[in-house]
Amino acid sequence: MTDKTKPEIEFIEGPAPEELVITDLEIGDGPEAAPGATVDVHYLGVDFESGEEFDSSWSRGQSIQFPLRGLIKGWQDGIPGMKVGGRRQLVCPPHLAYGPAGGGHRLSGRTLVFVIDLLGVQ
Repeated sequence: MTDKTKPEIEFIEGPAPEELVITDLEIGDGPEAAPGATVDVHYLGVDFESGEEFDSSWSRGQSIQFPLRGLIKGWQDGIPGMKVGGRRQLVCPPHLAYGPAGGGHRLSGRTLVFVIDLLGVQ
């Protein structure tokens, strides 16, 4: 269980980054997530340009657990090294999210911002 509340994502000024931007908002003190680990996370995702929320585990009222290798590249690269109890912001350009525009996903071509709370690792 976490005592954290749903994060607010500050609007980011300037052009969208070309590469993954990792910002630790809070450093955890629990076990560290390794590449390929299964993680238990709460997360919020917004579109970089509009700031509109497109997905949130908070809205569903429960965290979600999944293996990193099944996730977008930005998460595969951005979560390892994070410790349980931490909160990290990832800014994922399209090539590390859902691919270039026209890729068939509703978020293809978009730069995405996620705030992720790491609740557990396996």
